[in-house]
Amino acid sequence: MSGGEQEGGARGGGRHLSSTTLAVDPHHPVSAPRVRTAPRSYGSRRGAGPRPCILLLLVVLIAPAGAAEGQQKRDETLQSEQKKLQQTQKRLKEEREKAAAARARETSLLAELEQIEQRLGEKQAEVGRLAARIKRTQADIATLRGEIMRLEGQRGGQEEALARRLRVMYRVHAQGGALPLILSGDDPVTRAMAVRHLASLAVLDARLIREYRGTSERLADRKGREEGRQQELAALHAEAQTEQAEVDREAAKRRALLARVRDERAYHERMVGELTEASRRLEAFISELQARQRRLAKVPPPKGGIEPPGVGFGNLRGRLPWPAEGRIVVPFGAQVHPRFGTRTFRNGVDIEAAEGTDVTTVYAGHVIYTGWFKGYGNLIIVDHGSEYYTLYAHIAEIEVKEGEDVRQGQRIGTVGDTASLAGPRLYFEVRYQGKPQDPAEWLRQRG
Repeated sequence: MSGGEQEGGARGGGRHLSSTTLAVDPHHPVSAPRVRTAPRSYGSRRGAGPRPCILLLLVVLIAPAGAAEGQQKRDETLQSEQKKLQQTQKRLKEEREKAAAARARETSLLAELEQIEQRLGEKQAEVGRLAARIKRTQADIATLRGEIMRLEGQRGGQEEALARRLRVMYRVHAQGGALPLILSGDDPVTRAMAVRHLASLAVLDARLIREYRGTSERLADRKGREEGRQQELAALHAEAQTEQAEVDREAAKRRALLARVRDERAYHERMVGELTEASRRLEAFISELQARQRRLAKVPPPKGGIEPPGVGFGNLRGRLPWPAEGRIVVPFGAQVHPRFGTRTFRNGVDIEAAEGTDVTTVYAGHVIYTGWFKGYGNLIIVDHGSEYYTLYAHIAEIEVKEGEDVRQGQRIGTVGDTASLAGPRLYFEVRYQGKPQDPAEWLRQRG
């Protein structure tokens, strides 16, 4: 046993292994020597662990498995992160949608009031159109009834005439007919006259019958048309009732909104803020209109601080006619709400007047705007020249058009309550160079 093997045997736990032995048996038929190999120790140097080729094979087999396992873990991690990202994006989208819905619910009070009033105006207009159709249909029915009465009277007279002719014909028939009358005389002239007379009676009878039939047909036609008009009238009344119910519902919504503004501080303060913003928008809008008017007239902008000229409109301070019959219920200037204490500034005055009252121009001028303006309802702006403007708001029916010239005292609309928070009234402003003036100082004193 070599030293290496001994050392290996010693490391292998002291187990004794014999060396390779050559045994020669002279009596064995095989002459070649028989080789016998003793088992090697597991601890020998040559048998310690796998051979290099086996190690390489194991590395080759194990490495791909480990790499695949790592790639799988990375893929699973990536998928998990992607799933989390998708969930986060979904939650973000839901939150955005909730926020948008909340903003939509918090529509401005002026916008809500405007929508209600527009629907209310549309329904009222439809009710008006239906009322006009009902009136026309009723007039048609009245006309048809008059014709029916006339035709019935005419047919009655025709029936009496036919009845008389039938009685005559009956008597003639009872006496043997017309032939004996014709043959009763020997005079040919008499017989010829009798024949002509009977022929004339036959023509008359035929005409009476035709007229009677024509009258009966016209009478039936008028009665049929009246019945159709009556059915149309009933349908119009039903439709008008439906539309009126819609008007009542929209009016109730408007009253409820105005009641909240009047009675609840939060709604009142929101409305005050929105009206203040509407006033600023109107200021900017008027400035744009002024600039446009100056460009059209090729007039340079005025210098600040110039006193109103004493000509034209500017010469009528305290002498202008009132734009509507009524009284000022909200004056020009700073206002303090008696209940909530909110402070506002009024650029014009509110003139309380009955709905439908005429609105007239206080001075001749040129209409530069007509239409709806948020916070003011139906609005008319008139340019009087020399940088003077008047504004008429809460109008029910606008009766002038943009670009139209108007004279002093001309009717331009009617008093209404569009965008008004306090019922029918006219909001009236006087402006010079875009700055509001106190209308009470311009209007003629009463009494």
